[in-house]
Amino acid sequence: MLRVNEVVRRELSTIITRDLTFEDMLVTINQVDVTPDLKNAHVFVSVLGQGSPKPVIEKLEAQRTILQAELSKKVVLKYTPHLVFHLDHSTERGARVFKILQEIEPVAEEHESEDSKSD
Repeated sequence: MLRVNEVVRRELSTIITRDLTFEDMLVTINQVDVTPDLKNAHVFVSVLGQGSPKPVIEKLEAQRTILQAELSKKVVLKYTPHLVFHLDHSTERGARVFKILQEIEPVAEEHESEDSKSD
């Protein structure tokens, strides 16, 4: 299943990059989870850029049948999975954690320099 997920993710990413355009947005397929019966695929999409990511998901949903048809030409499976798109917030959470860590770092350095001055 891991290989199936990765192949579907890679091919779907290529198809979306080639066939669809998003105005001032970077759209990335972070993960694909194909169900064990191969009938559904949950596609986790990350959207970076100005504006709301909602129109991106709507556009992907509107183009779902075309994307499935293209995917069936590239990936041969018993069934072509029904694509279900989900907005993935993991990139935003990662950036937030990174920002918090950067804020903590100067505070930790200040404490270290105060400790060395008192010695």
